[in-house]
Amino acid sequence: MIQHLQDTTILHNGVKMPWLGLGVFQVEEGAELVQAVKAAIAHGYRSIDTAAIYQNEGGVGQAIREALDENNLTREELFITSKVWNADLGYESTLAAYETSLAKLGLEYLDLYLIHWPKAGKYKEAWRAMETLYKEGRVKAIGVSNFQIHHLEDVMNGGEIKPMVNQVELHPHLIQQDLLDFCQEQGIQLEAWSPLMQGQLLEHPALQSIAAKHSKSVAQVILRWDLQRGIVTIPKSTKEHRIIENASVFDFELSAEDVAQISGLNQNKRIGPDPDNFDF
Repeated sequence: MIQHLQDTTILHNGVKMPWLGLGVFQVEEGAELVQAVKAAIAHGYRSIDTAAIYQNEGGVGQAIREALDENNLTREELFITSKVWNADLGYESTLAAYETSLAKLGLEYLDLYLIHWPKAGKYKEAWRAMETLYKEGRVKAIGVSNFQIHHLEDVMNGGEIKPMVNQVELHPHLIQQDLLDFCQEQGIQLEAWSPLMQGQLLEHPALQSIAAKHSKSVAQVILRWDLQRGIVTIPKSTKEHRIIENASVFDFELSAEDVAQISGLNQNKRIGPDPDNFDF
């Protein structure tokens, strides 16, 4: 059982990745962002997830530098993820995008670099660039985001290195069971973005009932459900009390019946774009 905020899963290349991290999607540059990241690290988070398109890598980098200093940590104790945006998918452009992200973050390397979306006709060249970055030791692990099974198969058929992570929209209304099964068979770590469905599930009666049984919040129950299914999860919050609450999921365990009941809420309902049908 995962018992601590700093417990890790081991990716197929041996790199350790924390099971729970902080996401910063839709958090603008500024003091709120810096304080959120610093609060997370101060309260024991070691994984921070950003992306070029979020336009907040500069603030994330500032927060990391200040948090390392204030908490007497080393860079190696953190796990930092960013993602290459669709406009930069291509061999040379992906290599350049990586350097841009590093410069904005003020870091010498990333722990994980992801292709943000499976843009048709472009992601395979981008993957070749990711492999180059990885083979050169510039990044600790490489992966993808929002990839369906057929996208993963396409990358694996044409590439030398299997993605280490696939980060996708995943929550009780979109449980992604087939994708989870495939990734687990292939040794690809599945990671959930928007695990709380941007707050839309917090009033759900069935989830509230399970939460009451465990004397936990609905958010904590959902995050625990992720972890017990073997899914890395990165809830977003800028409020310190929520950041603390989201990490307090290691002192209880859902029963098999609880897990099945939560999974039974699946509607295959997305709040984000469909990876097979997007135009950006």
